[in-house]
Amino acid sequence: MAGRVVVLAGAGGNGGGGIACARHLHNRGFDVAIVLDRAAAALTGAPAAQLAILAAAGLAPADPGEAPGLVHGADLVVDALIGYSLAGAPRGRTAELIELCNTSARRVLSLDVPSGLDATTGEAPGLVVQPNRTLTLALPKTGLARVPGDLYLADIGIPPEVYARLGIALAPFFGAAYWVRLGCQAGAGV
Repeated sequence: MAGRVVVLAGAGGNGGGGIACARHLHNRGFDVAIVLDRAAAALTGAPAAQLAILAAAGLAPADPGEAPGLVHGADLVVDALIGYSLAGAPRGRTAELIELCNTSARRVLSLDVPSGLDATTGEAPGLVVQPNRTLTLALPKTGLARVPGDLYLADIGIPPEVYARLGIALAPFFGAAYWVRLGCQAGAGV
């Protein structure tokens, strides 16, 4: 397949999801590169486990110095730096990658929530990724109401009974699809 996908991944669950995304894309023949916001040895939990699986497939994170060229040359950048673990303004390497994404990426897909945005309030205490599309997971987040670009909701296999236990009455609405389009903001351009 033509085209390069670059996944920007952080140390939380969102980063683990991004690394899993890279694996799935690689398995389907895409040319994928991963840029981490920290040293691979510093990862724990889901991101470390996903990176170990990816390493078994022969993929390793790119050298941090390669990030500008990779992002600039990518057909798509997948933003998986920060999800629900946002605690104040992005800092350090994460902030640098958000800035690089916003200034150099042609097309950006944010996983679950754009990095730097509070998923509940929609506030951005600092830099925030400006995606062309956001693929949110399970249920829409209230903070995504004013996110630029197209908004999609992905089915990640949570049974309706789980929502019922939370007091959420939810009839299955995905049908045979794995995602549904929720909306489009002006200037989405993808």
